[in-house]
Amino acid sequence: MSVATEVPTFLPRDRFDDLLQALAAGGRRVVGPTVADGAIVFADLERAADLPAGLTLATAPGRARLEPLPAGPGARRTFQYTVSGEGIKKFTFPSRVDALSMTTDLAGTVRVKVEAPAEPVPLAVVGARACDLAALAVHDRVLIGGPAVDPDYAARRSDLLVVAVECALASSTCFCATMGTGPEVTTGADLVLAELDDGFVVRAPSAAGGRIVESLGLAPAAPERVGKAAAQTAAARVAMGTDAIPANARDLLLANLEHPRWEAIAERCIACANCTLVCPTCFCTGQTVTSGFDGVTSTAARTWDSCFTDGFTQVAGGNFRPRHQDRYRQWMTHKFATWFDQFGTSGCIGCGRCVAWCPVGIDVRAELTAFAATAPAVAAVPLRDRGTLQPLAPPAPDALDFRRATVVSITPETADTSPLRLVTDDPAILAGTPGQFVMVGVPAFAIPPISISRYHPDGIELTIRAAGAATSFLTRLRPGATLGLRGPLGRGWPVETAHGRDVVIVAGGIGLAPLRPVIDAVLRDRAKFADVRIYLGARTPRERLFVDEIEALAAREDVLVRVTVDRAGPEWLGRVGIVTQLFKTVRGTGTDATAFICGPERMMAATATTLGDLGVPPEHMWLTLERHMECGVGLCGHCQFGSRFVCRDGPVFSAAELGDDLRREGL
Repeated sequence: MSVATEVPTFLPRDRFDDLLQALAAGGRRVVGPTVADGAIVFADLERAADLPAGLTLATAPGRARLEPLPAGPGARRTFQYTVSGEGIKKFTFPSRVDALSMTTDLAGTVRVKVEAPAEPVPLAVVGARACDLAALAVHDRVLIGGPAVDPDYAARRSDLLVVAVECALASSTCFCATMGTGPEVTTGADLVLAELDDGFVVRAPSAAGGRIVESLGLAPAAPERVGKAAAQTAAARVAMGTDAIPANARDLLLANLEHPRWEAIAERCIACANCTLVCPTCFCTGQTVTSGFDGVTSTAARTWDSCFTDGFTQVAGGNFRPRHQDRYRQWMTHKFATWFDQFGTSGCIGCGRCVAWCPVGIDVRAELTAFAATAPAVAAVPLRDRGTLQPLAPPAPDALDFRRATVVSITPETADTSPLRLVTDDPAILAGTPGQFVMVGVPAFAIPPISISRYHPDGIELTIRAAGAATSFLTRLRPGATLGLRGPLGRGWPVETAHGRDVVIVAGGIGLAPLRPVIDAVLRDRAKFADVRIYLGARTPRERLFVDEIEALAAREDVLVRVTVDRAGPEWLGRVGIVTQLFKTVRGTGTDATAFICGPERMMAATATTLGDLGVPPEHMWLTLERHMECGVGLCGHCQFGSRFVCRDGPVFSAAELGDDLRREGL
């Protein structure tokens, strides 16, 4: 049986076709760098003549041009460039993958089918660089090693053979040496080639690579060839240097989220998303729903998305990152800072693609250096010295599956908001906790996240505001209609932390809906809690939710209820003003209280400030955030909020966990 061997062998240039044939043995697809439309692209590789022989890729900020190699001994080299605009990512994490299909039969029953991962053809990638392999390792950590697994990526990754090439030169945009990811290939490859003028020094770090070398019958490489190969890679390292960005980039960025440099970058950035499209580690995706004309069947595909696009952070309440500077800050701080907190590594591998393929030539190295030059001093902790995070608890194994639920009733509460009473026999949904949410699927529409507003022995209630096409359709359903539910998802309200303490519940508008299960839980075990105070705000009297329920609560002797509206006519005899003004009407809220808060983000920030002034500890103030949650398990990237994925790490957070981020615009 063949085993991995690091003993270098030599592949003459005229035998490269033999290597391709060996890779293709058994039906394996072979891809590698080819030339098309004046660029180097990865495509099917059938013969050595398809490689970009005699060409190099000259890169600089905002520039990538294919040029002929200078005349001389190395003029016919095939890998004499650093990286192209493409890498391994389009094969392991394609830009479009079918995710699920939804159908409605004649009886109106909705069926949701999660598409199984396609059976991938065994693949060999020729020409990957050290930085590409580092990016592959990052995706392994995010898409396989994290709490949730991307099944399509896992399937494609399972039978991948990588033939890497060590860089013999460094371009002006390379900084892998700084990031500790190259130019030497140290891990992740099955075969490693170092190109010389007359052939290739070959190493086989894996057993699969060892079998390829054995089948070719390659002779050992002469020591002078091995030395020459190592020397040219070492020279590439020296040429690019190891200090392209500040060593304390993570701490520098997180300490300067309001720095005026972000606005200066935004004056140049056109939010084209090129940097994310060429980045080998970006993993953000969205769902593209395609429907038939009859609306009976539809499919949802997982497609690449970008944090630079307008709709990436669009929710019913508006866009959380409306400005270019917000989006660029999100991208850069995720790459160089919060990726450490989420996955234990940097999200940048130093390939420089974002620099070369930026139309306006924004250079992340220059920007990070500018921060270091103009910001207050921040303690330096070298990037490669950071420890890894403990893995998060995984979601349920079937967290991506949909279960059927049937509409029992729908009762309009306001002009645009209606609770749907659903029945289901799914034990996972019935066992959900206050504050969790479900993804709701019906054919022909996007799949929105909806908070569970009440649990019943045989089902749940979803209070839905008609804010878009999908939610508007849901509020028009009739009893007997079925839909698909996925969940429950997310971290809920920690009601048990309030045992023995005063309970303060603060809701603004539709924010009352996610807090109803908290009220239910408190009343169910009323003796476990001290004083219970409920403060409710709405824009107008007509937009108040669950009026009869609230009046019944107000009639209880063991619960205090206060209600206010922002504006009202003479017919309203209650309080008018913002919800925080209600705290002035009641004495006693302080260090012994636990608060549960939901509403518009500015209202929650103001409430947290007011409660803090009254003495409520931040670790006993709990808030639920709204973000654009498309996957619910932390894989799509839409709900990024600082170092958190709201769908996975929340949506409920304590004020202590959020810190100043709650008040920071555009985060």
